[in-house]
Amino acid sequence: MPSADLTLAECRAYRPELPLPDGFDAFWSDTLDERATGGAPDRQPRFDEVDSGLVQVRCYDVSVPGYDGRPVRGWLRMPAGSAGPLGCVVEFLGYGRGRGLAHEQLTWACAGYAHLVMDTRGQGWSSATGDTPDTDPGSAGAVPGFLTRGVESPGTHYYRRVFTDAVRCVRAMREHPEVDPARIVVTGVSQGGGIALAVAGLVPGLAGVMPDVPFLCNIPRAARIAATPPYTEIAAYLRLHRDRVEPVFRTLSYFDGAHHATRATAPALFSIAMADDVCPPSTCFTAYNRYAGPKEVRVYEFNGHEGGAEHHRAEQLAWVRALFAGLPAGRSDRA
Repeated sequence: MPSADLTLAECRAYRPELPLPDGFDAFWSDTLDERATGGAPDRQPRFDEVDSGLVQVRCYDVSVPGYDGRPVRGWLRMPAGSAGPLGCVVEFLGYGRGRGLAHEQLTWACAGYAHLVMDTRGQGWSSATGDTPDTDPGSAGAVPGFLTRGVESPGTHYYRRVFTDAVRCVRAMREHPEVDPARIVVTGVSQGGGIALAVAGLVPGLAGVMPDVPFLCNIPRAARIAATPPYTEIAAYLRLHRDRVEPVFRTLSYFDGAHHATRATAPALFSIAMADDVCPPSTCFTAYNRYAGPKEVRVYEFNGHEGGAEHHRAEQLAWVRALFAGLPAGRSDRA
C-alpha cells in the first residue's frame, strides 16, 4: 500500500517535540531495583535441557525471575558442540506472540550464537503459543489488548512489568557460563523492537541492539494516525474516557522507545518500512533520529509491517558477525 505518512526525506529530518516525563530516570531506577520488584537472590534463572529432536542445536527450557520475582519463560538455543563463551542474541517477540515450541527459530543458533527468546507475559494467542501469565496489579476497564492495561499510572502499566522481565533476561544471560557477557545483542520485531529499545536505554554495556519496525515509539503520534491495531486500542479507550487524554499519554510516555533511545549508547541497526500502517514510519524514525549511540538504518520503501523479513535477517546476520568480530572478549558493565 502507498504510505499515508511522511515521505522518506521528511522522516529522516523528523524531530518532533517529545518532552521527557518528570522523574523518568528515577522511575526506571526504582522499577529495576530488585528489592522493590522481586528477583530475590534465592530465585535464580533455570535452564533445563529438553529433547527437541534436534541434533545440531541444544535447547533449554528457561525460567527467569521477572517482575516481582515471578517466573518468565523462554527458550535458549545453542549450537551443539560449541566451545568457549558464545556471543548471544536475546530476542523479544511481536504483539500477541509467545515463545512457541523448542524446535522453532533456529537461525541464530545455527549461526553459532546463543539465542534466548523471551516469552511475553500474558501473550501467545497469534502465531505462536505462550506460557507466561500476567499478574495484573490493578487495571480498571482496559480495552482488550495491552496498551491500556494499567494505564491509570506508570506504576501499574503492563509494560512496566514486560520491560523489567526483559532486563532480567539480559542479566540472566550475562551470568550464563557459556555466554560472553561482552557480546550480547538485543533484538525484536514490532513490539519486540520496542522492548529492545527500552532495554538498550536501561541496560549499560550491551554490544548492540537491532530494533526491527519498532512498536511503542512516539506513541502520541501513532495513536492519532495509525489505522490498524494495536495503536487503535488507545483511540478506542479515549473515545470512551474523553477526560483522560493527558494522563493516558503521560503514563505511556514512560514506555516510549523514543525516550529510551535517548539513553541508549550501544551500536544499533534499525529497520523501517515506509508503507507500514501498524507502526507508521515517522514514529519509528522518531526513535531512530533520537537514538544516542552509533546507528544505521535499513529502509524498505515498498513494504508494510512485514518490513525486510528474511532480506533484513541477512543484513542482521552480517551486522552481528562484524560487530562481534570487532569486540574484545571479556566482562561487560553490568546493569
